[in-house]
Amino acid sequence: MAKLYFYYSAMNAGKTTTLVQSAYNYRERGMNTLVLKPEIDERYSSSIVRSRIGLETEAITVNTKDDLFLLTEKQNRKNTLSCVLLDEAQFLTKSQVFSLGEIVDRLDIPVLAYGLRSDFRGELFEGSLHLLAWADELVEIKTICHCGKKASMVLRLDDKGNPMSIGDQVKIGGNDIYISVCRKHFKQQKADNISKS
Repeated sequence: MAKLYFYYSAMNAGKTTTLVQSAYNYRERGMNTLVLKPEIDERYSSSIVRSRIGLETEAITVNTKDDLFLLTEKQNRKNTLSCVLLDEAQFLTKSQVFSLGEIVDRLDIPVLAYGLRSDFRGELFEGSLHLLAWADELVEIKTICHCGKKASMVLRLDDKGNPMSIGDQVKIGGNDIYISVCRKHFKQQKADNISKS
């Protein structure tokens, strides 16, 4: 029976690497997959999902107005799908997360969504909020803080390497502007940043 899975973590935990490996595993067994990615993630080609370590797979880019159920239904009619995989799922809207559930419930196709749980302020993204509420299975992909503890939070750094506490929720970037830290160091960096203000 199909399920909606949400694989979540802080930055640099290997979410995209895991997605690409999952897509490969399905295809190696002769099964069709549909890989989706939000258009806001413009770091690489719009038709490619690429991990930091260089693994990649073809993808279809979607925007916040796209109906993921209708898109999947159309692709499924062309070639029967065994799985839908979605990168950067934190950027989905509430209605798109609902559509992922519809794909599972009405089309009986498993959906594997990968994304961040929270932003640099420690707040949930819209897509993550609803995936945490509606997914059948929640799977944490772990990474570590510089202290060796599990990193569950993300800090955004300014051009001088100082943690930021204000700004737009979404700013696309990688190791150049984000670091993953444990909750203790997240709070400590935020407190240090406030005391400097």
